[in-house]
Amino acid sequence: MPGAMHFFHKFNIGSLKIGDYLALGAIFSATDSVCTLQVLNQDETPLLYSLVFGEGVVNDATSVVLFNAIQSFDLSHINTSTALQFIGNFLYLFAASTILGVVAGLLSAYVIKKLYFGRHSTDREVALMILMAYLSYILSELFYLSAILTVFFCGIVMSHYTWHNVTESSRVTTKHTFATLSFVAEIFIFLYVGMDALDIEKWRFVSDSPGKSIAVSSILLALVLVGRAAFVFPLSFLTNLTKKSPSDKISLKQQVTIWWAGLMRGSVSMALAYNQFTRSGHTDLRANAIMITSTITVVLFSTVVFGLMTKPLVRILLPSSKHIGSMISSEPSSPKSITVPLLSNGQDSEVWIEIGFSVHLFIHSRIWGVVTAFYTR
Repeated sequence: MPGAMHFFHKFNIGSLKIGDYLALGAIFSATDSVCTLQVLNQDETPLLYSLVFGEGVVNDATSVVLFNAIQSFDLSHINTSTALQFIGNFLYLFAASTILGVVAGLLSAYVIKKLYFGRHSTDREVALMILMAYLSYILSELFYLSAILTVFFCGIVMSHYTWHNVTESSRVTTKHTFATLSFVAEIFIFLYVGMDALDIEKWRFVSDSPGKSIAVSSILLALVLVGRAAFVFPLSFLTNLTKKSPSDKISLKQQVTIWWAGLMRGSVSMALAYNQFTRSGHTDLRANAIMITSTITVVLFSTVVFGLMTKPLVRILLPSSKHIGSMISSEPSSPKSITVPLLSNGQDSEVWIEIGFSVHLFIHSRIWGVVTAFYTR
């Protein structure tokens, strides 16, 4: 935030409040690690795969929680009391969303195991698993919590308890159902992102000074690179101090891979930017339009350029992965290829990713459906 304030004042892009700068920090905290996950081999580097996947999902949820906490406070006059209230609100949202997801997951396991109408029928079992996952999202929205975080933990709990209480046919059906939902949801996400890139209204505001827009985008991208390194490498160093076995430590090449995986920004960053700098999808302020177009530029540049460089970079950093071509699934968006070996073994690890990842993507597409509907009227 201090770096953005320093450079943006020099460029005189317009009036941005302290809340806008804090929101920028939350906006660019959301990462998109899917490209790196498609290249990594979870069998050869289970620790690295788990770290990249876990950080990617939790970063999205945390950035949304932090963004909501920022918007709920008047940050024009910051003092000790306001700072403590802000931290308390953030911790409340995080803890409450997690607890709600765990309770919803346990409730689904109880209903399917104990109540008769939830058993002895593949249709009812599959329907209950889908509806209970969606119920956690609905309740989270009802109580103004973080829906992404809620469904993520709901999916984890459902994999460890609900998954073992259904029949084999229900397990197979559920796995393919959530894989299909996640695939369709991801298609919608990329469609919405492409529509945002062609939003002529925002680009018209910055057409008279394209150099300034490019400079702002470059600064944001540079701050993302530096900020990412400032946290990944020191935290990895501290983590290695607690590990006794060399095989459990995070090597320098793995640290670089983790750093690179978090450089790409996706739909969550764009959704939060539209939420902060527009009103019903429109804006009449030049500074807000510059922030929107700069966010779009960073997202597209990081996704296309960094995404294309990911596979060669991983080949260089992890040369032991000789058969890297076989690591990429024929269904790139299917959660079947995304498992976390450190959390569990076998099919139960697959299904919680099925539930959490697919509903996670569904929520993103739903958010973008609402956002796009506003400014395309």
